[in-house]
Amino acid sequence: MNYTVNEQGYYGQFGGAYIPEMLYPNIKELQQSYLTLINEPTFQAEFQDLLTNYVGRPTPLYYAKRLSATYHCHIFLKREDLCHTGAHKINNTIGQILVAQRLGKKKIIAETGAGQHGVATATVCALMGMECMVYMGKHDMERQKPNVERMKILGATVVPATSGSQTLKDATNEAMRHWINNPTDTHYIIGSVVGPHPYPDMVARFQAVISAEIRKQLKAQINRELPDYVVACVGGGSNAAGAFYHFLDEPTVQLVAVEAGGKGVQSGLSAATTALGRMGILHGSKTILMQTEDGQVIEPYSISAGLDYPGIGPIHAHLYDTQRAVFVNVTDDEAMQAGFSLSKTEGIIPAIETAHAFAALDQLEFKKSDVVVVNLSGRGDKDLETYIRYKNQQL
Repeated sequence: MNYTVNEQGYYGQFGGAYIPEMLYPNIKELQQSYLTLINEPTFQAEFQDLLTNYVGRPTPLYYAKRLSATYHCHIFLKREDLCHTGAHKINNTIGQILVAQRLGKKKIIAETGAGQHGVATATVCALMGMECMVYMGKHDMERQKPNVERMKILGATVVPATSGSQTLKDATNEAMRHWINNPTDTHYIIGSVVGPHPYPDMVARFQAVISAEIRKQLKAQINRELPDYVVACVGGGSNAAGAFYHFLDEPTVQLVAVEAGGKGVQSGLSAATTALGRMGILHGSKTILMQTEDGQVIEPYSISAGLDYPGIGPIHAHLYDTQRAVFVNVTDDEAMQAGFSLSKTEGIIPAIETAHAFAALDQLEFKKSDVVVVNLSGRGDKDLETYIRYKNQQL
């Protein structure tokens, strides 16, 4: 079984490029050049230098003693929260801005949900002196104010998306519309493993640095490269794609993808795509998405802005379809409690997205010898208001 993309841009039956005619030249240019560009020695040298000296890689693989004692196994945390800007998103934006430069693009657009990808995009645009416009759902702008302010300080224009549920899906729609109207001078930095080919593969390759480091770090720490479990949250799924990438062809490694159950899968307020969705087209690719009988996208819901997305990337749809990864979901309450618990157990306040991954540990059964890696994809600074509000409501 092949878990990586084929030449047509498909992972099994998922993927492809379903795009308006106006975008065809842009997408075709990317498809024909991205592998050549990113494999050039000069590109790789610049990419690796920035990851090391700007982003702060490699990020630590931390053995969480107290968490390990709680779950009676060996739990390691891949500390993507320690990247510059506070999450894994910067790995991808560094790579894509280097691609944009080599394609001669002058302007950058992006979409963002939790704001982490927007901040990471604004950061690399400031670094490279490029114009930046970030689309963000109006609702997300209200619940992620610190990141909105960060983007503005970094020089980006933040444009509110006011359609639909005013969240990530709607921001992506607006960014796509902008790109259709400005195809020649603008590069769209998509923040997850979603969108038309080659975006899912390109983003996964840039994020694959996560699993490459995990293998090396496990070897150095416990003299084995392969964990028994890798656990990561999934909205579109870029942190999970990066954490899984170098383990896809290792059948002894159980991959666990954690979706946002919201108020409960059957509550009508959920973003648990694999539990509720079916095959369809979303934002340029064939994948699994939440939709009505006549194919209209169902509005997703999660307390976490970064998981509030009605689909998953085609790589994850394929991993679900082939049962290579186990997909579970956790509710808002479970995620929030896991976030508070990690804070008190290990002194790390996780992003609420990441807290979903920790909540899933309660659904898994471990042996004492099991080595579990949880991808700690982001830190909780941006979510403090939500944590505080939630805690006050519990009192």
